[in-house]
Amino acid sequence: MQDAVFRQALHNQIGKLGTTRVGLVVGTSTSGIRNTEIAYALRKTEGHWPEGFSYQHTHSVNALCQFVSEALGIQGPAVGIASACASSAKVFLTAQRWISQGIVDVVVVGGVDSLCLSTLHGFNSLQLLSNEMCRPFDRTRTGISIGEAAGFVLLTQESCPVQFLGGGESSDAFHITSPQPDGLGAQAAMYEALEATNLMAGDIDYINAHGTATQSNDRAEAIALETVFSGCDVPVSSTKGITGHTLGAAGIVEAILTIEAVNKQILPPLANFVQADIGVNLNLIHEARSASIKYAMSNNFGFGGTNCSLIFGRGGR
Repeated sequence: MQDAVFRQALHNQIGKLGTTRVGLVVGTSTSGIRNTEIAYALRKTEGHWPEGFSYQHTHSVNALCQFVSEALGIQGPAVGIASACASSAKVFLTAQRWISQGIVDVVVVGGVDSLCLSTLHGFNSLQLLSNEMCRPFDRTRTGISIGEAAGFVLLTQESCPVQFLGGGESSDAFHITSPQPDGLGAQAAMYEALEATNLMAGDIDYINAHGTATQSNDRAEAIALETVFSGCDVPVSSTKGITGHTLGAAGIVEAILTIEAVNKQILPPLANFVQADIGVNLNLIHEARSASIKYAMSNNFGFGGTNCSLIFGRGGR
């Protein structure tokens, strides 16, 4: 149903504007790495590459752009963003700049990440994978659950029930894998998002936190949220307890969930949550409930300190 609605909306825009006035920005962290893993395994055991294997058309980040452009009939500019777990959050800001500068009129933004051994072994070597359910901000959390996903959103200049208002980006480069303990980079992205949308911290009615359920990430993000939204008591949840951490697709997945929260006026809960961690003083959502949501923020913070905060609002602002 949603795919059919999206494709029809895109078809209508292409019909009005032409294929070259529609751009594409997609985020990923692994692209088609799994195909390359399989190819190398076959080469090792049998001494040759799989028939038809093409590194350029499967593994590269640009391969994703080419495939989506061809599948959707888009001939405008296409860019792939690989910025760890913030990849498909940053696509919104790139698309917004393209539209504001008149490069295109409409942009398809999205993110795709599929499971692969490189990711699984990599996170396992960092001792970040959990053998239990993902429990963001919970005192008993033991790490992430990796998921896979793909999602797309059509950004236009037309009025719609929920609008992308703007966002903020930062790069703290504190450590290749660990976040800044005091969350300064995350704070910078959130402050910039508020400034870009001319909003105050107290205007935000819901925050979809990055919340991976690792010890260091949740602690640093909690500090950042408590600093930026001090005294606001804004409801917070992380939807990764439901979806798992979809890595390069996390930004688009959680943006869509945030859009749906605004559209349906429902606060998504922290799945699997039992008890807040010591020192975490956030208004954590234990159960889904109706609420008046005019403005909502979605956060994604990736390896290397690449941070992105997005703000969505009800139409008719």
